[in-house]
Amino acid sequence: MSVAARSRPGARSATHKPKKTAVLLAQRIVAEIADRQLEAGTPLPPERDMLVTYEVARGTLREALRFLEIQGVIAIKTGPGGGPLVAEPGARHMASTVAMLLQLERAPFRAVLEARATLEPAMAAQAALRIDDDGLGELAESVRNMRDRLDDRDLFLRENERFHDTVARASGNNVFALLSSSLNGIIDGTPLGVDYPAAVRESVVAEHSRIQRAVADRDPERASAAMAVHMADYATYVERFYPAILEMPLRWDDVE
Repeated sequence: MSVAARSRPGARSATHKPKKTAVLLAQRIVAEIADRQLEAGTPLPPERDMLVTYEVARGTLREALRFLEIQGVIAIKTGPGGGPLVAEPGARHMASTVAMLLQLERAPFRAVLEARATLEPAMAAQAALRIDDDGLGELAESVRNMRDRLDDRDLFLRENERFHDTVARASGNNVFALLSSSLNGIIDGTPLGVDYPAAVRESVVAEHSRIQRAVADRDPERASAAMAVHMADYATYVERFYPAILEMPLRWDDVE
């Protein structure tokens, strides 16, 4: 059955522009990946089989696959035996899309700080109630790596993002975790000129350690409070030393 024939009755109204066939096809492929619970790395059928199955033109199929590749849903393997493979889109893809929309809205860096300050304490509280042993180990390891290699600025930035991503995932709420992780991909401020000297890195390690201990103690109130302090201290640091950045519009090309 063709893609168009499978569109849901009543899904469109006279006031909405019909979706392109390539978009409908992309949505169908995503639904099939999700329904079949295909793992990353699973090959999808070759192009010739897809053309028969979906009853679309080659150009339409390739447009749909290219769209999914950009979104990180699939990867295209080249060479003999190549073709589309299921990939695993993550927060980086969402961060890129969010950054693009924020640039078009001319949203300032301050807006992301405020959003994160609202989300992160709630994430920490939920993490304290739901985190498993693997998550606890990852938080402890991140703090230890930061402390042991405090002079490594690049590692500091990686571990900072890892720590907050782990808290977000441990919250057990996929929606909040994706939003929080995508904001973390935007928030470190280094593309805008924010620097993190040794004293600041030491302070961050100490605050991460307090959060980690509260989560490990399964104390949601203490974890939330420690994260709120951490977010407030970061905002204060930026406002004191980089005030112009707060109102600087975010740019899509500032997110990798």
